[in-house]
Amino acid sequence: MSTESDITPSTADRHHPLLKLALELGPLMIFFFANLRGQWLVETFPALSELGGPLFVATGLFMAATIISLIVSKIVLGHLPIMPFVSGIVVVIFGSLSIWLQNETFIKMKPTIVNALFGVALLGGLAFSKSLLGYVFNAAFQLDAEGWRKLTIRWGIFFLFLAVLNEVVWRNFSDATWVAFKVWGTMPITIIFTLAQMPLVLKHSINLETDGEK
Repeated sequence: MSTESDITPSTADRHHPLLKLALELGPLMIFFFANLRGQWLVETFPALSELGGPLFVATGLFMAATIISLIVSKIVLGHLPIMPFVSGIVVVIFGSLSIWLQNETFIKMKPTIVNALFGVALLGGLAFSKSLLGYVFNAAFQLDAEGWRKLTIRWGIFFLFLAVLNEVVWRNFSDATWVAFKVWGTMPITIIFTLAQMPLVLKHSINLETDGEK
């Protein structure tokens, strides 16, 4: 088993950008709709009642979708993207604990753990002169060293912000609100943040083909 180990994007990544996006967002969408239609799913597929309430059913399907997504990534893209891979491990561990113990806290803390882990990893990597963000966004764009450093700092802080935000939401609002926010809140916030980084990305972008001809 291999994960992305080179900042240079692979041919598969460049040829299947929409598939890569679908594989990363698909499990999350399944989690949302499974929680929304949990009662219908249990009535239609009685075996799912063994998992527990709607949130546990959604968690079980989320785990299955995540594993399938990783398998497809390995087969089609030839590797396991780092962020979905790490997130997938946490999903399986915390999801299994949630269902086994019938305790929703584990799955609710999953975004906190993952985002905090990424935030600390990104900012910690800079202490060793490693801009780890390049391994995450390698298929999207190529930046010079200073660009990766600045973008890494911003994303590191943003991940820590998402970790704190998840704690605030799940501890103070209903399950339905938390699940909805996980999809329709976190996603728009992340998109807005990503678009806000475009001036920095454009300023520090490099052209691999041009550089290779020099």
